[in-house]
Amino acid sequence: MSAGRSPRDKRMSIDEVVAELSDGMTIGIGGWGPRRKPMALVRAILRSDLKDLTIVSWGGADVGLLLRAGKVRRLVYAFVSLDSVPLEPNFQKARQEGTVPEVVELDEGMFQTGLRAAAQRLPFLPVRAGLGSDVLVHNPDITTVTSPYADPDGVHEELVAVPALRLDVALVHLNRADKHGNATYLGPDPYFDDLFCMAADRAYVSVEQVVDTAGLTVDTPVQRLLLSRMLVTGVVETPHGAHFTTCTPDYERDERFQKAYAAAASGSDEDWAAFEQRFLAGDEDAYQAAVAAFAEEEQA
Repeated sequence: MSAGRSPRDKRMSIDEVVAELSDGMTIGIGGWGPRRKPMALVRAILRSDLKDLTIVSWGGADVGLLLRAGKVRRLVYAFVSLDSVPLEPNFQKARQEGTVPEVVELDEGMFQTGLRAAAQRLPFLPVRAGLGSDVLVHNPDITTVTSPYADPDGVHEELVAVPALRLDVALVHLNRADKHGNATYLGPDPYFDDLFCMAADRAYVSVEQVVDTAGLTVDTPVQRLLLSRMLVTGVVETPHGAHFTTCTPDYERDERFQKAYAAAASGSDEDWAAFEQRFLAGDEDAYQAAVAAFAEEEQA
């Protein structure tokens, strides 16, 4: 909470959020691949001295950028994709070169179950997802349990015991919030952002716009109110803060910029250094200005 604000006013700056993070934390990043990622907060982590992080994500460029910057000690993921670019190139490079100290790859159902276990403060939850797959082969620490209850045929079913994905911090991006932390999405999908927040000790939400509480439901179905203020530690107003991922209906994915990002990530070290210098060397305002200049060049 910013100095001088009331306890119910949870507005913060990007840098204030990052100042509350520390080395070695487990950070869950909401969104889904290249959709509604809290990219402004991710970019702020890139500018920080944070290191040795455990990142938990249905990953996109958030994971790729943090891996390329050497911020990640342990990565827990179900996939890492940019959709129109099937494999996120910085992630692909890190996996092929073996530069990620520890990886935990989960079935998507197992990933969701791990978050649900953490949200309920349980050590694990049983699930059928993952049975018979190589997920268990490559993660031998994930075990199975036998149901104490027999099915109608008298069989005690074997299930995967998915460990809780407990998070120190969750970072998510939504369309609108009030200053208290109530937040709403306006697009087609919540992307489990509420689950990330419930699984975390602290949750920070960046939004396109902070509005009055009454404005959260104007022309918006009340069920789109995804986050209660009880789940949220801080709120950051950061227009275009999900760029270059989608934030429907405010904006869609910036495919031209994503193509440039992917080309730089897949290219030489010099290509990547030039991309970093142009887009990632400054603060968020500098990033947005560089993106605007890039868009003008592409349209010329």
